[in-house]
Order: sequence, then structure tokens, then C-alpha cells
Amino acid sequence: MLVYLPPGYREARDRHYPVLYFQDGQNVFDAATAFAGVEWEVDETAERLIRLGAVEPLIVVAIANTPDRVAEYTPVPDPARGGIGGGAETYARFLIQELKPFVDQRYRTRTGPESTGIAGSSLGGLAALYLGFSHPGTFTRLGLVSPSVSWADQAIVRFIRRMPRPRARIWLDVGTAEGPSPAVARRVVGSVRAVRRALLGAGFVLGEDLAYHEVRGAGHHEAAWAARVEPMLCFLFPPPQRGVKDR
Repeated sequence: MLVYLPPGYREARDRHYPVLYFQDGQNVFDAATAFAGVEWEVDETAERLIRLGAVEPLIVVAIANTPDRVAEYTPVPDPARGGIGGGAETYARFLIQELKPFVDQRYRTRTGPESTGIAGSSLGGLAALYLGFSHPGTFTRLGLVSPSVSWADQAIVRFIRRMPRPRARIWLDVGTAEGPSPAVARRVVGSVRAVRRALLGAGFVLGEDLAYHEVRGAGHHEAAWAARVEPMLCFLFPPPQRGVKDR
């Protein structure tokens, strides 16, 4: 686990901050640990946006994946992949019962669900979507970057449709070149559009509590995702209204 603290954290000893948790945390801050040596530059981007007043000061927690990444980030087994997957609820218990309490005790966080976000790309985005709907009492700001929603024949779409609508704020995106061929890329975009339709059907409103972007020519890799950190942070953590308390 790596933690980014916003500017002024050490001086403002009575201030508490919202928290954004990232899956695949080894890719978030440091090129030396990131896949293919490409990081998301979340710390640099957050620092710049906070200093500009474009986002609310926040804490970012990067959670590195494990060798069981596929199981931990998927809510159900996928028969098309030999029945692997389905450990997302176990991963959720780790986050909610162990990691988040540790972070809340160690750092000056705002602990409520309205101040707690979770984000990820690919299977990490799928996990974030599942966590937002299965545990709305913990996470309500969801960053879904190129989520792998085709897993188990779009089981997550059916899950969204049968679950109560959470009071969440959701960023959802996909690149138009995510795949080895145009046909695969079209299927990827189509699966993410299915999530958008399910969210709209649940009552989310584009431009209010839902942002949706199809990024022309963007592939399924760290460099493409790093380019979307700024707009995602701006949407999920806009500057607080004047007079709103920080805890």
C-alpha cells in the first residue's frame, strides 16, 4: 500500500480528507513498479489540481494487486475462462474490515461513504463497479476506467439491474481501440455502453452523477488511462461548496 497526502496535510492538523482507493496500485504512483514502466501519475496530477483549486484536497491510497488478481477483482467465475474468478466479495471484506479501518486510524480521513471512493482500470474497474453496488455504505465515488465488464458474459450488467440504486457519483469511460482488432474493440465499447444503459436505467443522470466518455483511438494500457486521471478526479472530487465542513 502506498499513500498520497495532499498539500497542507501536515500543517492543517484539524482537517480531515476524503479518500480515493485505487486497484492495481503498483501502477498508480511509480514508474519503477508500474506495468511496462508506465505509471498513472496520480500523485502529480492530484497535487497540481489541488493547488489549482480544481479538485477537493484528498488522500489517495494505492493498493497493489496480488498473484490472485483475477480472482480478487471478479465477482463471479467465468465459464468461458475455465471457471476462474469470483473472489471479489472476499477482496471487499479485506478492504472494508482491514485496510480501510487501518487507513482511517492512521490518517485524518473523512470516513463516511460520501467521502470514500474506489477506482481502477480493466478488471480493477470491474471490481470498483461491483464494490460500489454491493457495498454502497462504504464506497460512493466510483472511477471505472476501461472496466472489463464483458467478464462472465456481462454478469455485472445483470447485477446492476437487480440491485438498489446506490447514491453514488460515477465516472465511466472506454477507449475506442481497446483490442487487437476493430471487431474486438467494437465489442469492448459495446459492453461498456451496456453498463451505461444499465446505470441510466437505474436513475443516474449524465452530467450530474454520471460521467461517460468514449475516448477516440485510446487503447487498453496504462498510458491511455493516465491521460484520463485529470478529468476523472475533477468529476469525482469537485471543489466543495463554500461553507461545507470538511468532516
